[in-house]
Amino acid sequence: MTQLTLEMPDEVFASLHKDPAEFTRELRVAAAVKWYELERVSQGRAAEIAGLTRAEFITALGQYRVSPFQYSAEEVLAELANAD
Repeated sequence: MTQLTLEMPDEVFASLHKDPAEFTRELRVAAAVKWYELERVSQGRAAEIAGLTRAEFITALGQYRVSPFQYSAEEVLAELANAD
């Protein structure tokens, strides 16, 4: 596993009321949610990035108000219309 090092001003932790470990966990989840929302990663890969199970990641999606579905309603209806 690759380890990354980020330099953050100490004030960030105080303003967010997070210790560095909590901040790191939240940052991983936020990045994974955004990359999933942008359809850059699958749900499974996003859960792995976030360090969560898939069920936990789906819960996190709800907390960030991101749909767990990567298809729009129009896309689903189009697929159904083309199904034989």
